[in-house]
Amino acid sequence: MAHTQSLSLLPRNGHSVPFVELRQSLPSKVAAIAPFTEQLMRFILNFRRADGSEIDIEMALLEALANAVIHGNGDSSCKSVYVTCRCYMDGEVAITVRDEGKGFDSSSVPDPTFPENLMFTHGRGIYLMKTLMDEVSFEEGGSVVRMRKNFGSTAQRRSE
Repeated sequence: MAHTQSLSLLPRNGHSVPFVELRQSLPSKVAAIAPFTEQLMRFILNFRRADGSEIDIEMALLEALANAVIHGNGDSSCKSVYVTCRCYMDGEVAITVRDEGKGFDSSSVPDPTFPENLMFTHGRGIYLMKTLMDEVSFEEGGSVVRMRKNFGSTAQRRSE
């Protein structure tokens, strides 16, 4: 896996917050997802205090990578998935996952919580990402997903 790390400043929300960034690519193979996720979570935990939201980040990352490999790149080992992870010094984590596919219309994905969709065995990844992370957006026709998690923000707190 190729990667680049950098420590930089980037204006965000009207002020500058230092961050460390990791850029990596992984082969578009289902077998590469879990080891890559473990490696990226170790990176995140090196720069972010544990606050209980690590499992949220890990699950959302697993879903985003699975979608990129399976749906975006069509499980083609000739393609790659590109990931950028920024850990801000205030605890925020921002992850971008880019595949080499044609993309999709995220608004056309059925809501898995609707009664008519409850028995489907697929289609919950986007719902999980949106539930677990503080912000999720799809760009470039759906071939890029951006996710953000603030420090101290867990799914349990959102439901209270």
